[in-house]
Amino acid sequence: MPALAALPKHMQISEILIRDITAGRLAEGARLPPERDLAVQMGTSVGTLRKALAHLTEQGLLHRIQGSGNYVRRGGPAAGVYAMFRLERLGGGGLPRAEMLDRGFLAKPRDLPEFGRSPDATRFRRLRYLDDRPIAAEEIWLDAGAGRLDEGPLSESLYRSYATRLGLTITRAEDRVRLAPFPDWTPAALPAPGTLAGYVERFAWGGPGMPVEYSRTWFDGTSAHYVQRLNEAAQGTGPKTEDIHE
Repeated sequence: MPALAALPKHMQISEILIRDITAGRLAEGARLPPERDLAVQMGTSVGTLRKALAHLTEQGLLHRIQGSGNYVRRGGPAAGVYAMFRLERLGGGGLPRAEMLDRGFLAKPRDLPEFGRSPDATRFRRLRYLDDRPIAAEEIWLDAGAGRLDEGPLSESLYRSYATRLGLTITRAEDRVRLAPFPDWTPAALPAPGTLAGYVERFAWGGPGMPVEYSRTWFDGTSAHYVQRLNEAAQGTGPKTEDIHE
């Protein structure tokens, strides 16, 4: 299975900082280290870092004061590529990464709930990481009525691939969170199949009508937890996510 295309370096840095800001690891009003020092911490060049900081400034998450530095503004929207990825390290934050295990175009099995209008779907199975730590097994089904993605290049962010290749923007999602055992196809990097895991079912919409995507994620609760911050919905920023805890 070909590797997923990694996000550009400046976007990876933006995602790390966005998730640290929204997790509270970078507090409102905090001054970031000088750019040269921060570039060394991030393992990148000053030019790449500045591209990341410019993106965060555009999103309202940083305030730049000439001659003083860059200051955190938590009131801005969490507009990262992974804004709808709700798993974080136990201490907050962490850069999401995905490894594709399998994908194909299949008839929807009978055990799936109703979504979309086609009897077929593209299925993706992935191993998810936060930073370099494996944390979750993920299975995603995209209704064939929205298009096929069983062949061709993909970004690590499937929602980004939906937008660029299919013209599909996910505008709303509903998550249902409970416990369930890891599936029989769980990669060896995670706890053994049958081990009790955190479990998230998601229905996602690209507009009115039926959801176009259904996914299920089993995550290792000793390494990560599911986070939904209520102030995001209250501010009306970013895609809407509804959560049902069972």
